[in-house]
Amino acid sequence: MARLFAALPSNSLPSVPNFNICPTNDIHVVRASGDTGGASRALVAMRWGFIPHWYKTPNDGPLLINARAETIAEKPAFRAAVRSHRCLIPASGYYEWTKDAEGKRLPWYFTRADRESVVMAGIWQTWSSGEGDDAQDTCAVVTCAANAATADVHHRMPVILAPRDWGKWLGEEGKGAAILMQPAPDEALNVHRVRAEVNSNRASGAQLIEPFETS
Repeated sequence: MARLFAALPSNSLPSVPNFNICPTNDIHVVRASGDTGGASRALVAMRWGFIPHWYKTPNDGPLLINARAETIAEKPAFRAAVRSHRCLIPASGYYEWTKDAEGKRLPWYFTRADRESVVMAGIWQTWSSGEGDDAQDTCAVVTCAANAATADVHHRMPVILAPRDWGKWLGEEGKGAAILMQPAPDEALNVHRVRAEVNSNRASGAQLIEPFETS
């Protein structure tokens, strides 16, 4: 990933692979940096779950794992970060859920059709209670309305960035990042059902992303 994003990796990155990343886990994030030994980007660990600066503790309010593109510039929690603290959140794929007639959650796994990394637009900021050495970098995924190919599974999807747009989102090419907050082309993603095992945050292993054929 360091080579892919031309980023200097930190010394405390999360262990990989992790096939069941859950909110509040540390994840890999690419952010702009002017202090990385000459590199303009850094590959770092951040908590998935954005913490607004007014929270006194990480659990002082709702868990903010996503930020809606339509309102991100207006929401007090996100408006400063979307101006100056944008990041890239790479993954092999991502899960969404539907429900069956009995209300059971049915997981689906989305990947890029070209088998490249799913690079999601994100925002980040450093949170601290101000009462000790508890500062931590936190982030959220920017989401938009689903495209026609994914809407049957979920009405929202991550903002997925093409390599040509990484620099613009990170602020390396001046202004204009707002235009990137739109659905990916319909043909960009593939999706398949996976086993309900992934519904547990204790589940792990590569079998979680394998296709599951329903009867």
